Amino acid sequence: MNATLKNALAVVAGIIIGSTVNMALVYLGPSIIPLPEGVNMENFAENINLFETKHFIFPFLAHALGTLVGAFVAAKIAVNNKMNYALVIGGFFLLGGIINVMMLGGPTWFKVADLVLAYIPMAWIGGRLGGA
Repeated sequence: MNATLKNALAVVAGIIIGSTVNMALVYLGPSIIPLPEGVNMENFAENINLFETKHFIFPFLAHALGTLVGAFVAAKIAVNNKMNYALVIGGFFLLGGIINVMMLGGPTWFKVADLVLAYIPMAWIGGRLGGA
């Protein structure tokens, strides 16, 4: 297979698989740590002020592990410059995280921790684990 095509496939696969991991954890979270009384996915953003620290564990894990797995997959598939492709996945998910913070808000400590720790560092680790 052409190297350019394989590298493009690495990015697409990293995004799809990383997003799948992310969404699986987002949906799993409320079954393990129930949302506050009266909060559901329809009124989530309006009621984020009711959330306790424990309610931010699964969103952070979803963002961090989705990025980690996506970057790992991209690095494993990429033909060359494996770390660059892993970091592209991190940048993609970081952009999503910025949009998420702007739309949903949340406490400042979570926004900072999420944007600083869950994306680029996890992409770097995923790249290293993937052979970069």
